Amino acid sequence: MNSEQPIIVGLDIGTTKIAVIAGRKNEFGKLEILGFGKANSNGVKHGQVLNIDETIKAIRQALENCISLNPNLNINDVYVGIAGHHIKSLQTRGDIVRETEEEEITQAEVDLLISKQYKTYIPAGDQIIDVIPQEYTIDNMPNIVRPIGYSGVKLGANFHIITGDKNAIRNINRSVEKSGLRTKDLVLQPLASAAAVMAQEDLEAGVAIVDIGGGTTDIAVFAEGVLRHTAVIPFAGENITNDIKTGLGVLKSQAEQMKTQFGSALANEAKANAYITIPGLRGMPAKEISVKNLANIIQARMSEILDFVTYHLKQIGMDNRQLNGGIVLTGGGSQLRHLIQLTEYVTGMPARIGLPNEHLAAGHIEELAKPTYSTCLGLILKGCDDYENNRKVFEKSFISVEVPEGLKDDKTEVEDALTGSLEQEETQVVAKPKKTLNDGFWRKFKDGLIKIFAEEGDEQLH
Repeated sequence: MNSEQPIIVGLDIGTTKIAVIAGRKNEFGKLEILGFGKANSNGVKHGQVLNIDETIKAIRQALENCISLNPNLNINDVYVGIAGHHIKSLQTRGDIVRETEEEEITQAEVDLLISKQYKTYIPAGDQIIDVIPQEYTIDNMPNIVRPIGYSGVKLGANFHIITGDKNAIRNINRSVEKSGLRTKDLVLQPLASAAAVMAQEDLEAGVAIVDIGGGTTDIAVFAEGVLRHTAVIPFAGENITNDIKTGLGVLKSQAEQMKTQFGSALANEAKANAYITIPGLRGMPAKEISVKNLANIIQARMSEILDFVTYHLKQIGMDNRQLNGGIVLTGGGSQLRHLIQLTEYVTGMPARIGLPNEHLAAGHIEELAKPTYSTCLGLILKGCDDYENNRKVFEKSFISVEVPEGLKDDKTEVEDALTGSLEQEETQVVAKPKKTLNDGFWRKFKDGLIKIFAEEGDEQLH
């Protein structure tokens, strides 16, 4: 374990779950996970904190689960992910005239150029979350990725500015502070997810990261090594669950379980003769639901989400030629069966699932490598990047904390410690083929044939 690196904590405040992960880079530059806790999220809708009290309870619960797994952790500062349909982005251009044009450009001058963009005019009620430089220019030289070391009179750049609603940002900060924590930085969730699932080759080839969460679907488009576009679509996994609940007349918990266990994003791939049995409520008869109907509902909503993704890519003129890496799906919603095939069909671009194991050290439980935790692990990577580039002030003396046994062993051994508040009564959902009138006859006939062939085979062997 590299005790020279600080312990960074990522806090993902999602619509369906709140996750806290503490990690540190080891000597090989990979993330060692030192703490992990999660809890059900009740106060968040479409990525926005609405009920602060409920959100505080959930953050505290996730924090307790994290510390119970590793009591040596001392968590104060956290990197927090932000999403929601209030998030907007705009492109701007900025320049500064240098005082000492004979000397090489320094990091301080680049930082000055970036800081000036925080004074950009934005609508009242909004606040700048992040300013991301794209290509730099020096005098008449365009498309410079890293200007430090060049010399010239005028330093300029194109910027991607991300803004959010002041009240929504205030609610997040208040929830974090009242939970006994401090917000080290607010990071846009698709950028955090992108950091966790992308390699350098993806950045150069050009990819669209599509993070399908519980309340929102977040997009981040990278081409020619720089961020080109970000967007938040206010539809995601919870909308699919609600569609199933309404369309099939079941409880929300049953709808969620059916979606994860038997759901498919392609109705053609679902078995026509498979049925799911839902226990009846208070003496009511059990309900049988077609797996095909379930897939039809999921495909309709998922196609709508992917239509929005296609719309955003067309708006910025991005297609197969600029995005050779295609579409990278991540987030909890990306775990639906046959989603890759549907994505390729709707968008006309190659697709794959982005897993956060690119930057994760070996030997951790499988749970951590799920796309669900891409945002949280990406937040830790953002903190590591801030430390390595001296963007934030970190503690000088770093405590020595070992990876707890619970995060090294099999997931089942620590499930109780991880889930804590996630314990809830499971609905028994069983998929079975629909019986036909002649089912018994055909089974007897088939068994008879098997018996005849078995006897013939036995005779030949003797």
